[in-house]
Amino acid sequence: MATCKPLLRVCPSTLQPASLLPRTQQRFESTTRRHRKLLALPAAPSYTPDTSSPTLIFNPPSSAPSIHHTPLKFLPQTDKRRNLYASAHQQLARTALSTRTSPIASPGTPLQSSSYLPPKPSTSLPPPVRQPYEKQYHLTEKEVTEIRRLRAQDPDTWTRVKLAERFGCSQFFVGLVAKNAGKAERVAREQEGMREKWGTRRREAREDRGRRRVAWGRDE
Repeated sequence: MATCKPLLRVCPSTLQPASLLPRTQQRFESTTRRHRKLLALPAAPSYTPDTSSPTLIFNPPSSAPSIHHTPLKFLPQTDKRRNLYASAHQQLARTALSTRTSPIASPGTPLQSSSYLPPKPSTSLPPPVRQPYEKQYHLTEKEVTEIRRLRAQDPDTWTRVKLAERFGCSQFFVGLVAKNAGKAERVAREQEGMREKWGTRRREAREDRGRRRVAWGRDE
C-alpha cells in the first residue's frame, strides 16, 4: 500500500491535458484559385444558344412599362396620357386623404380606431436651403480701394474670406474687384505639384469625376 501512493501521485502528472484545437486538417476558401473556381458559374440558359449560328436572345424586362413612369417633358401636349396621369394623381391624392381602418383590428383594441394616411406630397417647391436675402450695394469707392490695397499688400493674410467679413460683402465681390494674379499662379503651381505626386488610381478617379461633371451639364 505504501508503494501505490507515489505511483498515484506520478501518474496524473504524466497525463497530457485535453486540447481544444481540432486534430483534423481543415481547408478554407482563402486562396485565389478556389475563389475563381467558385465564381466560375455557368451562363444563363437564355444566353447560351444550342446552335453555333447567330440567334435572337429574348430577355424581357421584369415588368411592363407604366404611363406613370413616363416624364411629362417627353409627352406632346395633345397626348392622352397627360389626362390619364392627371386623373391618376387626383385619385391617389383622394385615396391617401381618405380614412381607413385596419382590417386586422379587433373590437376593443387601439387598432380599431381610424388611422389617417399622410397626404401625398404636393408639387410645390421644397423650402430654400438658406433664407432669402436682398443684395446690398453699400460699399463706396473708398472702401473698394481699401480692399484692393489690403489684398495687394498681403494676400496670404487678407484672404477673400477675411475681407468679406470685414467689409460685409460676398467673397465673389472681393475676388471681382481685387484680383491677385500672383497668388493665383502660385496656388496653381502648388496644386500642379500635388497632382504630379498622385498615383494611377487617384488620377483616374479625378478624371472620371471631371467626365461626370461634363455629363451632368449635358443631362446624360
